[in-house]
Amino acid sequence: MSTRDGTIDARFTGRLGGFALDAAFRAPAYGVTALFGPSGCGKTTLLRCVAGLERMAGRLAVAGDIWQDDARGRFLRTHERPIGYVFQEASLFPHLSVRRNLEFGQARTAPADRRVRFAEVAELLGIVDLLDRRPAGLSGGQRQRVAIARALLTSPRLLLMDEPLASLDQISRDEILPFLERLHDELAMPVLYVSHSAEEVARLADHLVLLDAGRVRASGPIAELRARLDLARGTGSDADAIVDCRVAGHDDAFHLSYLDFPGGRVSVPRHDLPVGRAVRLRVLARDVSVTLAPQTGTSILNIFPAVVEELAEESAAQLLVRLGVGGTPLLARITRKSAALLDLAPGRAVYAQVKAVALLA
Repeated sequence: MSTRDGTIDARFTGRLGGFALDAAFRAPAYGVTALFGPSGCGKTTLLRCVAGLERMAGRLAVAGDIWQDDARGRFLRTHERPIGYVFQEASLFPHLSVRRNLEFGQARTAPADRRVRFAEVAELLGIVDLLDRRPAGLSGGQRQRVAIARALLTSPRLLLMDEPLASLDQISRDEILPFLERLHDELAMPVLYVSHSAEEVARLADHLVLLDAGRVRASGPIAELRARLDLARGTGSDADAIVDCRVAGHDDAFHLSYLDFPGGRVSVPRHDLPVGRAVRLRVLARDVSVTLAPQTGTSILNIFPAVVEELAEESAAQLLVRLGVGGTPLLARITRKSAALLDLAPGRAVYAQVKAVALLA
């Protein structure tokens, strides 16, 4: 497992038929790095290059180890790279039990190199009660959890996940997301996670690599990139900001939970989370309004003093406004007329009214 230091340094150029990839990024060799962008932008191709499944010119170093360096004639084949790979489909052996499928993954690693324990992974992914069953008797979400467990039991230094929820229905996605969050919280293993779902990325990722037409448009910590107006302008209704909070307490009388962040305290519907637990909020720009004075006689509970940092035209009628709330960025989508009436400009003191938040936990 990672020691929470080092980086993943990748640079690849090449063509597959009519598609050209010319992508370079640097990400931490810990946490979850999401490769994000529209269909056909090169996410899976880039992931396959990292795995050695596609051979393109370039260089790849993971926590200081060189896996590919064409200038020096070095190229590790896929089986020589200490990776785990989770595909869209679970691809389990149908004739083997869950236990035997997992043991197959574990057998790929010499006993002396095994850093992930069978019992630990089975408990972490909630599959202890499934070990004696065959894949045909499992739900889609259960099969994918087994596939993730099998990949982890190879004790990889890097886990690659190619849209692992894409083939699942919403019920199965909702079932598996908490287990992916547990992996994030409890395993110090770097993950490259391919997705085109803004919600998945907001919930799971620490670092973001934005791809467009085979090129890296931007790369950096997720909270920074999601609040950049030049990137948010093209996301439409998905424009949002990510807010990291801690659970401050619960209000049983009104069935609320209180979450603290540097800009203040957020009220959300009650969740059974321990006080002090780190949580993440997703705040959509369309759910944030701006006023010049704190409002009274309103149903909105979450109102924070803020400063206008930047404005960007989104359309002939609308603007996106980046607000600083105690050092935490929020985005607001407002009309150009509202901006004119409020005389908004960088440095203007205002209040941000947050009508709704999504607790990602």
